[in-house]
Amino acid sequence: MHTEAVILKAPKVLDVQALGLTAPGAGDIVVDVAYSGISTGTEKLFWSGDMPPFPGMGYPLVPGYEAAGEVVEAGPECGYRVGETVFVPGSSGFEGAFGLFGGAARRLVTDAARVTRIDSALGPQGALLALAATARHAMAGPGKAVPDLIVGHGVLGRLLARLTLAAGAPAPMVWETDTSRESGSEGYEVLHPDADPRRDYMSVYDASGAADLLDTLIGRIARGGEIVLAGFYTAPLGFAFPPAFMKEARLRIAAEWTQGDLAATRALVESGALSLAGLITHQAASADAPNAYETAFTDPECLKMILNWKDAA
Repeated sequence: MHTEAVILKAPKVLDVQALGLTAPGAGDIVVDVAYSGISTGTEKLFWSGDMPPFPGMGYPLVPGYEAAGEVVEAGPECGYRVGETVFVPGSSGFEGAFGLFGGAARRLVTDAARVTRIDSALGPQGALLALAATARHAMAGPGKAVPDLIVGHGVLGRLLARLTLAAGAPAPMVWETDTSRESGSEGYEVLHPDADPRRDYMSVYDASGAADLLDTLIGRIARGGEIVLAGFYTAPLGFAFPPAFMKEARLRIAAEWTQGDLAATRALVESGALSLAGLITHQAASADAPNAYETAFTDPECLKMILNWKDAA
């Protein structure tokens, strides 16, 4: 069994080519991918060569952890049926390339325990489920407060804001320095940080991934306020201790989503409580992946790039 897949051979050396697939087992499914998303966080770091040492990392690799498609083969122990639409957070079932994260391919072989059923009517929005689950994971659970300030109005920042409103909490403030990303808010305000005088935020979520913001954010929290690092940071993080000491500041790092987050997020989307509309700004044919990846990583007006695999040869 073979597939067409995005292959990152080295930093900024990317192509689409044929790869062999491992044979599916009794608990596996084979999925024909319709859409896969390009992550401007972790995938960009692999593409640029800036990713710190990461378990399972190596070139050549198949990137991507955001794929939606149709089950075309189902093992006898998998619990799925042919024809069901699923979200796939990647696959390692390739021959001749690392599957990190292995979702950017026309066909995938994966353990059925890793996938999640989704409504086929979602179309390309189905590929956004992992990013929405990432936002949900940062916010959900005992002792976690919803944000009253979100830094960054990219897709993750927008999802954090939408989840805050879906929870019935007051609308958060969102900071954005790029004027091309100021629009698109739904029920909350977006400001340049310089236009916001507040210095009493209790729960600040940073979705920018900028490593040099901690001193600024510490200066904007109330005493006992919390800063949640929801992005991915390659540079060492640091801050001046005295202001943080005076504020009794708290720092929390949001890790990756879990299967429970995927299930809860899917339920929010299917109930209509969480909308994924308006987040995909660019789409490209899978054959044009080299240009699509460069656009996703270099064009600030590209919030989310989706590759279309439906017509792949």
